[in-house]
Amino acid sequence: MKAIRVSRTGGPEVLQLEDVPDPIPGPGEAVVRLEAIGVNFVEIYHRRGLYSSQLPFTPGSEGAGTVASVGPDVTGLRPGDRVASVNLLGSYAELARAAAERLVLLPEKVDLRTAAAAMLQGLTAHYLATSTYPLKPGDWCLIHAAAGGVGLLLCQIARDRGARIIGTVSTPAKAELARAAGAHEVVRYTEQDFVSEARRTTGGRGVSVVYDSVGKTTFEGSLNSLAPRGMLVLFGQSSGPVPPVDPQLLNSKGSLFLTRPTVTHYSATKEELGARASDLFQWVMAGALKVRIDRTFPLAQAAEAHRALEGRGTTGKVLLIP
Repeated sequence: MKAIRVSRTGGPEVLQLEDVPDPIPGPGEAVVRLEAIGVNFVEIYHRRGLYSSQLPFTPGSEGAGTVASVGPDVTGLRPGDRVASVNLLGSYAELARAAAERLVLLPEKVDLRTAAAAMLQGLTAHYLATSTYPLKPGDWCLIHAAAGGVGLLLCQIARDRGARIIGTVSTPAKAELARAAGAHEVVRYTEQDFVSEARRTTGGRGVSVVYDSVGKTTFEGSLNSLAPRGMLVLFGQSSGPVPPVDPQLLNSKGSLFLTRPTVTHYSATKEELGARASDLFQWVMAGALKVRIDRTFPLAQAAEAHRALEGRGTTGKVLLIP
């Protein structure tokens, strides 16, 4: 099969299409023939070497397709089943292996590209708004990168839960997308100070929660945007890692809470994964959650997909198509 391989860390050019052996499912595993592959910032971190991976490796964990084969001890799955997952072992490929219990069976009305686009970012938006800081009616929340893949989904879920939303974006076009997704106020951070706007919008008090996927360049401002006892949910670092933090800083700014969650810990069991995915696809089928696919690239052009994501020019999901 064809797969993207990384033999050394570095820029997008290290993503090379190669011929590799087909994966073979072990006990409790299945192999999926992928039809759409999600591209996420975490793969950029691995490619750069910010997160360590044993070289050489095939990036990616998200995708959707049909079950090609199953290993011993697998029940409830059979070849031909339509599935999606965020736990594939190297999804930048034509075939990928996964634990069968980490595969989600797809409803007939959900197409494979939508499923691949919705899984990681949709599950992330779900746990952020319902579990990490469960939004309730009247809560003010600040969502950075509100026109990005997670941001657009998070705005829709937050609006549905009755929260008041301030979204940060970089361009007028992204501002329109954020508003259409449910943001009540939109701050163009290239021209406006989002801390001042968050304080002004909330009558000086600050927001209850900041959902921050940007990291280094927004971290201090995110803390300064919070109301006393507010929570900063740092779930990404697209601008770089945040330097070490003195816990006394949280005290001085109002007994704040800081958490660094990941989808792994919010879908740790088969039951929790299934419940979140069920909500997600029910919302999609009902039209309550719209999944935006920004663009697609052939698998061989994985480097171009990474350049598009790193360039902050995307609004919604980027997919690779084998």
